Amino acid sequence: MTYALVRPVRLDLEAFARATATHPDLIRRLVALGLVEADRDAAGRLWFGPEQVAVVARVQRLRAGFALNYAAVGLVIDLLDRITALEAALRSAGPGGRTPQTPPRSAGPGAGTAPPGTTGQPGGRTWTRTT
Repeated sequence: MTYALVRPVRLDLEAFARATATHPDLIRRLVALGLVEADRDAAGRLWFGPEQVAVVARVQRLRAGFALNYAAVGLVIDLLDRITALEAALRSAGPGGRTPQTPPRSAGPGAGTAPPGTTGQPGGRTWTRTT
């Protein structure tokens, strides 16, 4: 059996609000929206890990920089996290750019052929000849 030698660092709502320079009501709203993770004790009080301070800073930067509401900030954060994960997967895939999850690119049926009287152009454009 193992025991923790040090109590984990957690901040209550008021200390967390002071650390992030935000109002406690705003922190409660961010928790309700799922933007900030918090634990509740038996009395229902909110407790935050120190890593959540950076999360609140990120939310504040996105809200101020893009003039978004908090629901939209959550969507932007999800998309940014997805982009980060995809970029990491691409870097780990090596020079071919293929990961086990991404199938090889195929042009599909009829690829490389243009309809009569047209010329296939790079970028997916097809132009009609006028001769």
